[in-house]
Amino acid sequence: MLQSLLTVLVAQVTQIGKVYDFDHTLAYVVAVLLIGMFVLIFYNRLYVYQRQEVNASRRSQNARLALILKAGKQRIWIYNSAKRHYSFLSEQGTYEEEYNPVEFSQRFDRDDFEVLRRAIFDVCDEKRSSSVITIKGQAESEEQRHYYEMNISVASRDEHGHVTSLLGIERDITDKIRKQEQVNKLLMRYHTVFNSSLLDMMYYDRHGVLQDINEKACQAFGIEDRERVISEGFLLQNNPFFSNVPLEQMENTRTSSIIDFGQFTDEIYQTERFGLRGKMYYDSTINPFRDADGHLEGVYMCGRDITEMVESFHRQQEGALRLKQATRNVENYISNINYALQVSGVRFVSYYPQSYTLEVSDTINQTRMRLSQLRCIRLATFRFRRTVSSVLNRMDHLTKYNISETIETEIRDKKGRQIWFMLNMVPIVDKEGHVEHYFGVLRNMTDMIETERRLAVETKKAQETELLKQSFLTNMSYEIRTPLNNVVGFAELFEADHDVADEAFFVEEIKKSSNMLLLLINDILYLSRLDAKMIEYNKTDVDFAMVFESHCQMGWSTLSSAVHTMVDNPYEHLIVNIDEANLGKVIEKLCTIAGYFTTEGTISARCEYRRGELTISIEDSGIGIDPQTLPHVFDRFVRDQREMLCGTGLDLPIVQSLVQQMGGTIEMESEQGKGTTVWVSIPCEAKVIEKRRATSMIES
Repeated sequence: MLQSLLTVLVAQVTQIGKVYDFDHTLAYVVAVLLIGMFVLIFYNRLYVYQRQEVNASRRSQNARLALILKAGKQRIWIYNSAKRHYSFLSEQGTYEEEYNPVEFSQRFDRDDFEVLRRAIFDVCDEKRSSSVITIKGQAESEEQRHYYEMNISVASRDEHGHVTSLLGIERDITDKIRKQEQVNKLLMRYHTVFNSSLLDMMYYDRHGVLQDINEKACQAFGIEDRERVISEGFLLQNNPFFSNVPLEQMENTRTSSIIDFGQFTDEIYQTERFGLRGKMYYDSTINPFRDADGHLEGVYMCGRDITEMVESFHRQQEGALRLKQATRNVENYISNINYALQVSGVRFVSYYPQSYTLEVSDTINQTRMRLSQLRCIRLATFRFRRTVSSVLNRMDHLTKYNISETIETEIRDKKGRQIWFMLNMVPIVDKEGHVEHYFGVLRNMTDMIETERRLAVETKKAQETELLKQSFLTNMSYEIRTPLNNVVGFAELFEADHDVADEAFFVEEIKKSSNMLLLLINDILYLSRLDAKMIEYNKTDVDFAMVFESHCQMGWSTLSSAVHTMVDNPYEHLIVNIDEANLGKVIEKLCTIAGYFTTEGTISARCEYRRGELTISIEDSGIGIDPQTLPHVFDRFVRDQREMLCGTGLDLPIVQSLVQQMGGTIEMESEQGKGTTVWVSIPCEAKVIEKRRATSMIES
């Protein structure tokens, strides 16, 4: 049976092989596959070539755009709303390296950059579709300062319609502003010169009818309605200065006349059209215009009211008679002033920038003391020597502003108190407006300062008590009741039926909630003092390079062993004038907060001083902060998407308040799942900057 089936199968296969030629079929299949592969390779290379052409064209267009913008003194930058970084378009059409907010802000004036940030946030939050602002650049002096016009608009959005990036067009308008200032000054100067050189001008036609009169003439003759006088056809023969000259016989004439308008009874000068009353002294010229045949075409009159000048001359004569009496009065006045100076303790002060000398006198006409700049500085107490140096420096640079300072000196009065002087100086200028010297008065303010100090101390004590109570009551919230409820709840479990083995757990939870409640209350009290401006800030010269790492390590004291810490300190010595205690508290809290978000990975800290600011950055590789919570991270008791607090919920608000009250700024950047970076910038003055030969990275 099996053999018969095999025979049939072989026969069928033999028959099929005769119908189909397998060798030719296989060749056709291979050829089709080769052709398909060739077509795929061809279209692949064509696609790659097209993409290269598109990219090259895009780069060329970007480069061309960059050159056009450069020619127009414009630049393009992109703002990434997620990273809060900035990138500039280069001349080659590519984007330069990213700048964080602190680095980008170094190019602009501090206050103006805050305006730019608010405009960026408004566009990101879609409060505005676009924004155009003008800001100033960072410069050593006003002459070197640049001005920029920023046009901010949305560059891209995500699939949900949220703004992901902004396009900023930065245009240098320094030349425009400088030219506008020059034009305004030039227009003002020429406008003043033009007005001061105008004369009274009137034009009459050949019939002696007034055709035109300028504003200066209207003022001279008391005319309030110029158009009315012209429309009514005022006649030349009614002009009292030329009424006796026949119109046809007029020649070029210059006259000086005295007219008493009070003697005129003509209705022309008694109506509301003219405001002339009393006597007028007038200097004028009249110029008739004639045609080729000698016929009169018109009359042009030019003049000026010299009444004030004549009366001034009369007053000068009368004044000469009173001069002797006035001289005697002045002498008596000077004597009275000298007596008042001696009684009140006020002294006259003069400073001469040419000789760098300060003169003090207790009388108007006699100098009692001449002091050099060095002597003036040494007479002030140590904390006011910089103030005295600044005052002298401003006067050496011939400032035209008044100077007023209250200074504590090393001089002591009869009661053994250090004397306080209030100095008020005004610049004395010459005819060209250049400062020649400074003159002012020196008042003894010791009694007033002492009284104000005592009053301030008593007032502060009363305010501290009231503000502390109000702030404490205001900050009581759910965050305090939660640990308190835990303590009460677990305490009540002791009275209920329970397992004795659970008592250890109850005690542990009560301890944990009590500690949390204690930390929370301490933070509320401290934040209340911050709100009431009760924290004192005392700046001293500190070698920050020596204390930076210790503050970081104190904040990392509770970290797990799975977290590695690094301190990047590029300075051997960095002596700056700062409040170390409060700045140390800021560093410690930021390091502690970084530990909340980091259970494994790394946390690094870095400090750097540049351009009058000490910048500190804390970076971690923790869980990060979600984008919805990041804008509100400095709010009090803010919770993330997991409904978790950062510490007590008041750590970041305390840090922000401390930084702001020290005159600094704080910025935070975070990406969920990758980590968080915080920058703190504190303005301060560096006394010594000594960098290490090689940057030291301390790792633990």
